[in-house]
Amino acid sequence: MLCCRGKFLETELLTMPVKTVAVIGAGASGLAAIKCCLDEGLKPTCFEKSEDIGGLWRYKFNVEDDRASIYKSVIINTSKEIMCFSDYPIPEDFPNYMHNSKIMEYFKMYAEKFNLLNHIQFKTTVCSIKRSPNFSTSGQWTVTTEKYGDQEVTVFDAVMICTGHHTFPNLPLSSFPGIEHFKGQYLHSRDYKLPDNFKDKRIVVIGIGNSGGDIAVELSRTAQQVFLSTRRGAWIVNRVSTNGYPVDIAKLTRFGSLIYQIFPKLLNYVTEREINQRFNHGNYGLATRHR
Repeated sequence: MLCCRGKFLETELLTMPVKTVAVIGAGASGLAAIKCCLDEGLKPTCFEKSEDIGGLWRYKFNVEDDRASIYKSVIINTSKEIMCFSDYPIPEDFPNYMHNSKIMEYFKMYAEKFNLLNHIQFKTTVCSIKRSPNFSTSGQWTVTTEKYGDQEVTVFDAVMICTGHHTFPNLPLSSFPGIEHFKGQYLHSRDYKLPDNFKDKRIVVIGIGNSGGDIAVELSRTAQQVFLSTRRGAWIVNRVSTNGYPVDIAKLTRFGSLIYQIFPKLLNYVTEREINQRFNHGNYGLATRHR
């Protein structure tokens, strides 16, 4: 009886319909989502608005609407050991901190290795995602897509949004009274590509995040003068740490996490002292109130 019941359950599982999943976006998260769906026996269909994978990390000189954009010199600020997909290590001959072109190369290797491209529909725009009329019982979603002017409506059991959060720029011009009378050029870092057009100009970069720091340094080599403006201080940390190891490999350890939980103030003091030995933040007007 047990054997028969087991065969019955096996037959029942084999006849169950495969769950379908719509994956929106074929960037880093979208590729991982497709791979995970396949691992779990699901049927993913990925919709990518552009003509290729990569999302944020695919550099293009022309800025496109509704798509993240990077400047040509962007290098990842996470080491390759930390940023790689867990089931596909980055090749050993790739640099610790990769240029965006190498990241794209890695993504293509990953997609080919696990046959992900066959599950992606390129140049396809997702127009709407709505609950199906019978959502309360089925949990399904109705997805409307458009490709070459033709629309298609498909029902999916689940939807995964993998479009990232760098698509739309935050350019609060209302925060700068008189901006309408400014005769110079202003733009968001999303629209910045190369330093060539800023030769011999006086420039202020607003914001001391990763992009602000990168762009200020790059422009300083061609511009007449560059100012970096920040509302508050910040901790500036090198990519390279002890013995030349990437800082996240050298510093983010289980032991360090344990020490921080037990002695948070002590570890803050030691870390801040070490960072200030490279350059004293107070001397550069970057002293912070936060630890």
